[in-house]
Amino acid sequence: MGKLARDGGYDAIVVGSGISGGWAAKELTEKGLSVLLLERGKPITHGIDYIGEHQPPWERANMGLRPRDLYDSEYPIQSTSYAFDETTRHFWNNDAENPYDFREDKPFHWLRTDVVGGRSLLWARQSYRWSDLDFEANKREGIAIDWPIRYRDIAPWYSYVERFIGVSGDAQGLPELPDGEFQKPMEMNVVEKHVAKKISNAFPGRKMFIGRVATLTEPLHGRAPCHYCGPCHRGCSGGSYFSSLSSTLPAAESTGNLSLMANSLVESLEYDAVSQKVTGVRTIDTQTKEKNVYRSRLVFLCASTIGSTQILLNSFADGEGRSFANDSDALGRYMMDHTYKAGARGIIPGFEEFYPYGYRPNGIYIPRFRNLSGDEGLGFSRGYGYQGGAGRIGWGERLKKPGFGADFKRELRIPGPWYMSLGGFGEILPYAENTMRLHPKKRDRFGIPQVTFRFEFGENERRHRKDLVEQGVKMLEAAGASQIQSYNEEMIGGAAIHEMGTARMGRDPRESVVNEHNQVHAADNVFVTDGACMTSASCVNPSLTYMALTARAADYAVKRLQAGDI
Repeated sequence: MGKLARDGGYDAIVVGSGISGGWAAKELTEKGLSVLLLERGKPITHGIDYIGEHQPPWERANMGLRPRDLYDSEYPIQSTSYAFDETTRHFWNNDAENPYDFREDKPFHWLRTDVVGGRSLLWARQSYRWSDLDFEANKREGIAIDWPIRYRDIAPWYSYVERFIGVSGDAQGLPELPDGEFQKPMEMNVVEKHVAKKISNAFPGRKMFIGRVATLTEPLHGRAPCHYCGPCHRGCSGGSYFSSLSSTLPAAESTGNLSLMANSLVESLEYDAVSQKVTGVRTIDTQTKEKNVYRSRLVFLCASTIGSTQILLNSFADGEGRSFANDSDALGRYMMDHTYKAGARGIIPGFEEFYPYGYRPNGIYIPRFRNLSGDEGLGFSRGYGYQGGAGRIGWGERLKKPGFGADFKRELRIPGPWYMSLGGFGEILPYAENTMRLHPKKRDRFGIPQVTFRFEFGENERRHRKDLVEQGVKMLEAAGASQIQSYNEEMIGGAAIHEMGTARMGRDPRESVVNEHNQVHAADNVFVTDGACMTSASCVNPSLTYMALTARAADYAVKRLQAGDI
């Protein structure tokens, strides 16, 4: 347990123990503050509680198969994730126990965990910096509001974060995708190298290279380099991939300044309109339903985009039925995600003498190449990038073909041909109509208003998605692929698990919720540093930016606290 502040409270309370919350806890404790970390999920221990890490199928319940009745009744949303199965179910939220208002006509998938460490245990670890192409896009196009920061403001914090978490990758010298502080890159396989060369020859200016991933290729802070055992989302007892459970939380705990309380659901914040400060954090014990109020001088909301905004929406000024943080009417609006599940795949002939070994926890990346210098007349703004990889078709796919007998069994022992897959992630614009609200009637089992969503993709997203499919096909054709199949599945908000916005950053309190330091305009002792603060979405995975913003905000908050300004 960490030490208490002199007034019997804490210097800081951090809500959420995932990617952002772990960083807030680390930075604040290392700067000498007593910190209470509140997590709604269950306590788990790094390594020990990764029960599915190396568990073979025959040792799992249902022999590793998906129990349809259980998933349909208790995990209808969570089970849509690629990382949900019987090896990871204990990490995930039970939808039946913790529902939200799901609308069939405008579906939104709120994917969330229920353990200390949050989604940092399950993320795909792709780690890319934003550039001023992203930070300036809103202003340049006259969409939504301008970011109050630029790349130069956050670049040192990207470096600071990368050096601690460990990001493997290689420098490419692209202004639209700035280079970082990299460990040695993982290697593309022989077919990926072939496809990369063909793409660069056919499309000057386009690059395909190994992804930038928060998985170690060199030892760091007592964590071992990856040995390609995978799949990573089952947990990594060696700490090779970055999670708060293996990295930032142990760093915070080592200071002696951290108190971690699991099973602690934050209901709302107490707000004093006279001082314009939050004076308390109201919690509910998820096991006993006991209610408590904790005091601190600082509060960092890092409960995820939706979780943090739910807390703010449920936190009222005295005598008012409106959130103290919503004078702008921006709170809960401008929700974004990335477009997902669109692209192309095809068979790459040759290379039968090669076979991929191990489970490389990374794929390839093709950065955005559309609208880099302004509107190219394509019918859409912004752009998209590709992730994917090459492999050989295994016996599981070949079982789908008819056959029987010894010859059929013998054929299954021979690896199938190589394939190459390119899947796109595209930027969604910030629309005021894309909202999360508190339901006026529905409550959860703790009496807290349930979240309800209104979320739709716009014409801009449909157009860029059509283009990314077409370009994926063309790049595979240039690589000599055959049997090319394109796909463009139904777009569902939240499916990319990159939700952001709803408490956006801006200069003007009349238009935004937090300022350039992630400080809530209406309460200078509250900071929101998770995805809720995002003013636009870029097309790259956002978690590295959350971490950099959190470290930056913590540094600012402590300096202001020490100066007596908070």
